[in-house]
Amino acid sequence: MRNPQAILKEKRLRRKARVRAKISGTFTRPRMSVYRSLKHIYVQLIDDEKGRTLVSCSDLELIKEGKLKKDHNMKKTEVAHKVGKRVAEKALKKGIVKVVFDKNWYKFHGRVKAVADGAREGGLKF
Repeated sequence: MRNPQAILKEKRLRRKARVRAKISGTFTRPRMSVYRSLKHIYVQLIDDEKGRTLVSCSDLELIKEGKLKKDHNMKKTEVAHKVGKRVAEKALKKGIVKVVFDKNWYKFHGRVKAVADGAREGGLKF
């Protein structure tokens, strides 16, 4: 009998491959990739043609800059929303207005949706 965690990992990788088969980023319209761990959230704008990250942001960066005070009262979705806004600011400075949203294997719900809403609020178009 196979390990249950190995089965779940395989399913997750299949979902990721299915999403990535349909999504590709260019310099004019990069792919906005979201990764969430249990504690943090990371966002990158990636040009897949050259294989380069154009813009990146995470909640750790906001804490380091002093723009976000991570206390126990702030929910993870609120932090994700601020990260989305910040990545939009950085993208607009580089002249990027349109992006393709890559949710990886996550459902478009909770923190992933909060990042997207924050980026839209910041001025990015999906």
